[in-house]
Amino acid sequence: MGKGKENRLLLLIRNGQQMTLRQQMWLTVQLSIPSIVAQVSAIAMQYIDAAMVGRLGADAAASIGLVSTTTWLFWGMCSAAATGFSVQVAHHVGGGRLAEARSVLRQALVAVVLFSSLLALAGAAISGSLPVWLGGTEEINSHSSAYFLIFALSLPLLQLNFLAGSMLRCSGNMKVPGLLNVLMCLLDVIFNFFLIFPTRQMEILGFPLQMPGAGLGVTGAALGTAAAEAVVAALMLWYLVTRSTDLKLTGERGSFRPTWDIARKALHISLPMGVEHIVICGAQIMTTVIVAPLGVFAIAANSFGITAESLCYMPGYGIADAATTLVGQSLGAGRKDLTRRFARITVGMGMAVMGVMGVILYVGAPLIMGSMTPDAEVQRLGVEALRIEAFAEPMFAAAIVAYGVFVGAGNTLVPCLMNFFSIWAVRLTLAAALAPSMGLNGVWLAMCIELCFRGLIFLLRLEKGNWMKIK
Repeated sequence: MGKGKENRLLLLIRNGQQMTLRQQMWLTVQLSIPSIVAQVSAIAMQYIDAAMVGRLGADAAASIGLVSTTTWLFWGMCSAAATGFSVQVAHHVGGGRLAEARSVLRQALVAVVLFSSLLALAGAAISGSLPVWLGGTEEINSHSSAYFLIFALSLPLLQLNFLAGSMLRCSGNMKVPGLLNVLMCLLDVIFNFFLIFPTRQMEILGFPLQMPGAGLGVTGAALGTAAAEAVVAALMLWYLVTRSTDLKLTGERGSFRPTWDIARKALHISLPMGVEHIVICGAQIMTTVIVAPLGVFAIAANSFGITAESLCYMPGYGIADAATTLVGQSLGAGRKDLTRRFARITVGMGMAVMGVMGVILYVGAPLIMGSMTPDAEVQRLGVEALRIEAFAEPMFAAAIVAYGVFVGAGNTLVPCLMNFFSIWAVRLTLAAALAPSMGLNGVWLAMCIELCFRGLIFLLRLEKGNWMKIK
C-alpha cells in the first residue's frame, strides 16, 4: 500500500464514507511512519552536534548544553506559529475547502516570516548575556554566546521549514517532509564534519588522506546546522507551492495580506501553544539553573541525557503529528465518531511504541552515552539519568499524542494550563527538593514522576471528549 492507497483512505474521511478499524489503523501507521522519521531526524541533528562537539571535551559540550533549553524555547515558538495556520488548513482540507486552505497558506507565509524575524532580533540581542544569566562559567560562556547567536539569526529559515512541513503534513502528505528532514540530517553531518574539526590526517581504506577542516568547534556546529536548514527550507517551500496536490499556489492568484479572521484563529491556536513552550522551556531553563551548581560534568551529562532521551520520545511526536492531521481532517468533515476512534488509536499506538523505546533506552544507555562523550564521569551520570527516565516513556507518550489530538481540534488552552501545572508544581518542586541530596539523579527522578502524572491527566481529559469542538 503506497501513496495512492494512503490518499484514498484520506478521501474516505473527506467524503463521509465508512472506515473499518483496519483501515483506520493502517492510515494511522501510513501517516505516522514518515512523521516519525522526520522527528527522529530533527533530534538526530542535535545528537550529531552534541556527539561531534563532545569529542572536543566536556567544556565544549557544556557550552552547547547550557543554552540548549533556550534554543528549544525559540524552536517551540516557531513551531507554535506554524501550527496556528496549519491546523486551519487541516480543517479546510478535511471539509473539501481547498481554495480556503490555500488562502490560509498565502497569509501564513507572510505572517510567520515577520514573526520569526522579530524573534531572531530578540535572540541576537540577548545572546551575549544569556550564558551569564544561566549560571555558566567563564570557560564556556563565550562559546555558548556564539552558538546561540548563530542559532537566533537562522530562525527565519527554521520557521519556513516548520511552516512548509506542517502544511504538507496537515494536508496528508507525510512522506516529503520526512524525506527532506532525513536529508537535512545528512547535510548536517557533512557540514559539521568540515566546519567543527581542523584540517587533519585520516586513513581511508589504508590510504593516508589530509582532510580539510575549518576548525571552528562549537561555532562550526551552529553554522553547519544553519546551512542544512537553509537547503531543506528551500526544497520544502518549492515542493509546497509548486507540487503539492492540495496546496500548490502556482497558476492561482490570491492575496498574501493577512486578514483578521485567519489571524485571530491562528492566535487562538498558537498563543496557548507558544505560552506552553515558554512554560516548558522556562522550566527546562530552571532545571539547568538547578543542575549548574552540580558542576560541569553534571551540566554535560544532563545535556547529553536530554538529547539521548529525545531520540526515544521523537516517535511519540511523529505519531502526534499524524493524530493532528487525522483529528483535524475528521473534525473538519464533521465526523466526531471517527475523531474519537482516531484519538484512541493514535494514543494507544504512541504508548506501545514508546514503551518499547523505553526498554531500549534502559538497556542501551551505556552505549548511547559512550557514543556521545569519551569522559567516564559524564558517561556514568548520563547512564544513571537515562535509566531513571526510561520508566516514564509510556505515560510521556500518552501526554505527547493526546496533545497532538487536542491541537488537531484547535483546542490548546486547557492542555497548556495542564502542562503548566504539571511541570512547575510537580517537576520543579521535586527537582529543587531532591537535587541537593541526590544530585543529578534527583533531578531526573523528579522528571520521571512528573511525566507519569502528566500522562495520567491527559488520558483523563481525552476520555471526557469535550475537546471535540471547532471554534
